[in-house]
Amino acid sequence: MNPLDWLARRPTQTLSAAQQQRCAQLPQPQALDATPLGAARLVVVDLETSGLNVHRDRILSVGAVVIRDYCIDLGSQYECTLYREDHKVTESILIHGIAPSEIARGVDAVDALLDFMDFAGECVFVAFHAAFDQRMLLRGLRLDLGYKLRHKFIDAAELAPMLFPEANLPQGSLDDWQGYFQLRNSQRHNAAADALATAEIMLILMARARSQGLLTLAELKSRLSQWRRLRHARVGSF
Repeated sequence: MNPLDWLARRPTQTLSAAQQQRCAQLPQPQALDATPLGAARLVVVDLETSGLNVHRDRILSVGAVVIRDYCIDLGSQYECTLYREDHKVTESILIHGIAPSEIARGVDAVDALLDFMDFAGECVFVAFHAAFDQRMLLRGLRLDLGYKLRHKFIDAAELAPMLFPEANLPQGSLDDWQGYFQLRNSQRHNAAADALATAEIMLILMARARSQGLLTLAELKSRLSQWRRLRHARVGSF
């Protein structure tokens, strides 16, 4: 990353020289290219936030786990609650259960996000309903670090109905797909637990993709683009 590119974005708080250097040295993203699915570093991420408004709310916690070689690397996980000085309790606490005392003990947001992006490395992110996580992470990195996120996201909520149309869950939730695949998750709406649940679903999706001859990131991207066009065409015909 060009240091001048970083300076042009001006985070909302002053970063130390060490933090600026770390930001400038963050790893580049993995392209959706001919890299085999098994060789790609897939970082399954889940965010808990202060609300659902991607223009106003902020990241409160991050959970992530790595998939490599068609396996979940349980020794490579990330979990962190971010400190927010002016955090206000909203109705979202009824969903994520992150108490104000946890936020008060959290890690400085700049350091937490730098640690997370270092952990993610040269990867493709995977999330369930990825558009929300992508936009929240994009905004959080810009505001807290002055960093422009360029990493690609794969949406497990799109892959699932594409690869398992027989499930008849075109708008299925994470709970719906866990039920369909007979997976158990004892703790929902916890970033780390939801990331692991999504990773378990992703392994099943990758196995189905491989059985259909989708062996690379580019092939998966191409099939997903075709599926989107067909779906939109069907919706438009009614």
